[in-house]
Amino acid sequence: MSFLRRRPKLPASLRPALGPEERVLAWAEVSPEGAGALVATNHGLWLPDGKRLGWHEIHKAAWSGRELRVTPAEVAEERDEYTVLVDGPVVGFLLLEPGELPDQVRTRVTRSVAYTSHHPLNAGGVRVVGRRVPGRNGLNWSVRYDSGTPVKLAAVVELTEELVSAAQGATTPPD
Repeated sequence: MSFLRRRPKLPASLRPALGPEERVLAWAEVSPEGAGALVATNHGLWLPDGKRLGWHEIHKAAWSGRELRVTPAEVAEERDEYTVLVDGPVVGFLLLEPGELPDQVRTRVTRSVAYTSHHPLNAGGVRVVGRRVPGRNGLNWSVRYDSGTPVKLAAVVELTEELVSAAQGATTPPD
């Protein structure tokens, strides 16, 4: 009965320095052997280099059947009520025995998104996103501008602030 077989426990040599309330959900060794492991926890995805991306810090994750490609978010600008994000460089990991890792990554990234809305502008557009962050109350607000959007134009900044404010109001529970 193969469905009763349990995946081997994460070896101590591959275990990242987990936070106090952090627990391992799934893991997979990265090929070639000895390159480390990807470790999914309730707080984020640990990369082989020892860096953790919180689920709210991952824009996209794609699974090809052999390779997990992760697009992290990078902060372009901090504004009063939200952060302007851009796609960071895509990182790919070859996983010969992925186990449940790709499913956990997809599920956790998707679950972190509590609110998303795209708004076309005269030139380009903006996506407003409210994401859950483990261990924090409320949502973390960010925007991603479409390519070609004049992000520094005063009218675009003002409209973005209005859109974020409206989204925050729509997601705040009544008193």
